[in-house]
This record gives sequence, C-alpha cells and structure tokens, in this order.
Amino acid sequence: MDRTKAIKAIEDLLDALGEDKEREGLKDTPRRVADMYAQLLSGMNRTAEEELSKTFSVEGGDMVIEKDISFSSMCEHHLMPFFGRIAIAYIPDKKVVGLSKLARCVDICAARLQLQEQLTRQIAEEIMKYLAPKGVLVWCEAEHTCMTCRGVKKAGSKTVSYVTLGNFPENKKAEVLALVK
Repeated sequence: MDRTKAIKAIEDLLDALGEDKEREGLKDTPRRVADMYAQLLSGMNRTAEEELSKTFSVEGGDMVIEKDISFSSMCEHHLMPFFGRIAIAYIPDKKVVGLSKLARCVDICAARLQLQEQLTRQIAEEIMKYLAPKGVLVWCEAEHTCMTCRGVKKAGSKTVSYVTLGNFPENKKAEVLALVK
C-alpha cells in the first residue's frame, strides 16, 4: 500500500466532507486511517502457503474440525467491516497441520477487501492447495456493518456461507453443519 497516497486520499475525503483537516481532533487522522488500512488489508498480497506447509504425518483420515475462529474483514462494496466466526473441517490425506495454522489462514484471507462468499471460498482453496486434504468444508457466519449501521439498519442480522471442496461426503457435511450452528 502506498501510505503517502492513502494519507492524501483521506485528506481529500475530509475536505470533501467540509471538515477542517487542520483542527486538533483531525490533525493526525489521515495518517492514523492510512495505518489502520495497512493493518486491516495486510493480507492483500499474501497466501497461506507458509502457514499451511508446516504439517505432521498421521495414520488414517479422521475428520479434523476447528470452529469458532473469530475474524474481521473489510467489505469491498462499502469499505466497512464485517466480522464473525469461521469453522474449518477437513479430511486429512496422510498429513495434518497445527491448529493455529488454520486460524492464521483465516487471518490472511480476511485481511483483504472481501465479500463473505469470496472469503469462505478463498480459505477453502488455500487449504486444498497447500494442505492437500481429501476434502474441506469452510463455514462462515458474519455480521456486516454495512447492514447494521447504514442502509436497512438491521443490527444483529447475520449472513451464513459455506463451501466444500474435494471429496467431502454428504454425511460428514451434515455432521459439521450440525456442530457449527
């Protein structure tokens, strides 16, 4: 991210809003907002390869589920946050990954301008690509501030999306969905 351009853009926005960017409360706001966006969008040019390549050999192929992984992301339509929880279930093919690595994969994918459906799919694709399980299911439930703070203003409404990739049997899918709801 070009911080100089971002700072200038925030200064221009404050001007467009009729604000005095030199007043005490706003004097350092363009830099703070630029720093915030740099942090919130730090996953823009990253993949989860490094995180998901640290694996351990296992016998069998019992399903692994990590649920209630909290996340926040930035809606690409309104540049407003959405946040919630994600569950990841996968069926290993001779290797598993440390559980913290799944949460880090979520963090990397969430730190981009996103749509919830896109985020859900990206996490599943990263896991398939770098962990190579037999199958993966990613479930996401989120509250979108573009729905709760503006527009229809429906605080507490949540959106659910999920994606399955690879060979993920229907009975296992039903089991996971029952566990995460």
